[in-house]
Amino acid sequence: MTEPKTIDALKAAFPPLEVSELRGQTRVVVPRESVHDVLKALKEQLAFDLLVDITCVDYLNYRGAKDRFGLVYLLANSETSERIIVRTFLSDPDPTVPSAVDLWEGANWLEREVWDLFGIRFSGHPDLRRIVLPEEFTAHPLRKDYPLQGRGERHNFPVVTRAED
Repeated sequence: MTEPKTIDALKAAFPPLEVSELRGQTRVVVPRESVHDVLKALKEQLAFDLLVDITCVDYLNYRGAKDRFGLVYLLANSETSERIIVRTFLSDPDPTVPSAVDLWEGANWLEREVWDLFGIRFSGHPDLRRIVLPEEFTAHPLRKDYPLQGRGERHNFPVVTRAED
């Protein structure tokens, strides 16, 4: 649960801020242009020192959705056990946000995973390349418009052989 003083500090620094709570989880929705500044304030001023995860949701064909992607940052304060979810929304043709690697080194791998599977670009990332799929793979398979059976791209994957024991 996030302390009210944390939310008040965020609202004062970044008006207008959309805040909601569901089952003890506080969610903050920020514009794409402000997401790095909000993350920086949460880390440096409000002591959210742990980046738990970065993930994404594809809202393609989702009733009422205005944007294609919802990028989600889960943060924690290791001293107080506070948690907060920061969300921002992106759309094609430019699903890009600033990298958070300068704030948390662990964001490096998390952003690479989101890039690899959803195609969200992180500007300023030191090494944005595939982490799960081979470099030859040209699509982003967790997008809702990616076919369940794939597009036949597995034929050109490198063959991995294992030595016999």
